[in-house]
Amino acid sequence: MDSFDATAISAPELAARIGPSTLRNRSGGPLYLEIADELRRLIENGEVSAQTRLPAERALSISLDVSRVTVASAYRHLREGGWISAQRGSGTYVSPTGSIPAWSSLAGDRDTATVELVNASPSASPLLADAYGVAAQRIQGRFASGGYAPLGLFELRESIAAYYRGRGVSTTAENILVTSGATDAIHAVLATFTEPGARVLVEHPTYPGVVELVHSLGGRCIPVPIDPDDTEEFVPAADRAARQSAPTLAYFMPDFSNPSGARLPLGTRRQLSATMHRHAVLTIVDEVAADLSLDGSPDIEPFGAATPDIATVTIGSTSKTVWGGLRVGWVRAEAGLLARIAATYARRQLSTSILDQLAAVELMGKYDEVRRVRADISRVARDHTVALMRDRLPDWHFRVPDGGLALWCSLPDGLRSSALVAEAQSHGVLLAPGLRFGTGYAFDDRQRIPFTRSLPDITSAVDILARLSAADRSTEIVASNRPATVV
Repeated sequence: MDSFDATAISAPELAARIGPSTLRNRSGGPLYLEIADELRRLIENGEVSAQTRLPAERALSISLDVSRVTVASAYRHLREGGWISAQRGSGTYVSPTGSIPAWSSLAGDRDTATVELVNASPSASPLLADAYGVAAQRIQGRFASGGYAPLGLFELRESIAAYYRGRGVSTTAENILVTSGATDAIHAVLATFTEPGARVLVEHPTYPGVVELVHSLGGRCIPVPIDPDDTEEFVPAADRAARQSAPTLAYFMPDFSNPSGARLPLGTRRQLSATMHRHAVLTIVDEVAADLSLDGSPDIEPFGAATPDIATVTIGSTSKTVWGGLRVGWVRAEAGLLARIAATYARRQLSTSILDQLAAVELMGKYDEVRRVRADISRVARDHTVALMRDRLPDWHFRVPDGGLALWCSLPDGLRSSALVAEAQSHGVLLAPGLRFGTGYAFDDRQRIPFTRSLPDITSAVDILARLSAADRSTEIVASNRPATVV
């Protein structure tokens, strides 16, 4: 077994750690709950690590001298709590981040929150209302139709293709599939090419939704560390990971990566693309942040432009430049690959909203203005956030990104993101814990701070975090390793 394989624990070894001879003397409660509680304790303490493959129900029941139903009930209880997950065709594993809530349960509106900073999602572009006005007029001419466009409206697909041609990538409408947002696009690609047990390279830290999607499909995420200050090391790290783990897919965000803000220079992305192609790895390129340059830095050649078209699949979206509520994303791929992806997507979704697509057509027609408006708004918010953080939280360290929508902060010694997030919630500030951006239990010493809310909201949030950060260190409160503290 190489270093990238999941660790497996045998039934006798796990039974010995649980302690079968004392199970019935602990709480007097149901036996399956005692087994579940003891296994959860082992996970909390790190004695059974993240992504460890657990024994089959029958084998563990024999080693514990209990019924298989009892073990099945214990596993079910832990699955419901998010501590473990069953992967189709490959067994039961300790979840990559224990019982941390699913990313989808963290995202979204929070009516009771003072400031919601879970999502690095900006408020709507000032150009959106007019685009919907035009779309509302145009949609009336389509009322006689059935209202479905499985691949997406042709005029939108052509507009997106023109966008890629403008970036130097030969593209036609036949290379574009329109989806209901970027996550749907990523899911369609992963569901098409991920078999149970398949390995997927992911930059580390990475977008949390990808880790969840890969594991839901029975795949395994192989983390590749990325340092925004030394991106050249990412290529040899990815090469080693590919040689050692034989992945079928890779997921990278080469432009203003979420959450690190890293941007791969031209030479690095060409080397990385060629490396993945040499290893026969299909690369999913997430470009949802590609148009979020804030300091006027020039566009960089799209990832994969110098390698055969069949080597990459590109994901795009209007969520970051326009608004997350405009549910329009897309896949750009070689026609043969796209046909397979489209067939997968059709089993899940008949069509993306026609009204949203018509609004997107209007916005793609003035996309340079869309980019400029978003950059102007986000630049002010970034600079405001940076100044506040340096003043109120001087021992939080971060690099100032030249694009994207968030700061990726190193926390001072003794302060854990999981504890900070839990405490901040009680003060009306919602944040995503650093743990969400990694596999295993990485990044509890990191905190993402989006600069996507109003300036007063950002000020309020930073003030609260400054008070909590100082209080935690003055009272030497250290966060528990227990994943359940993350909310």
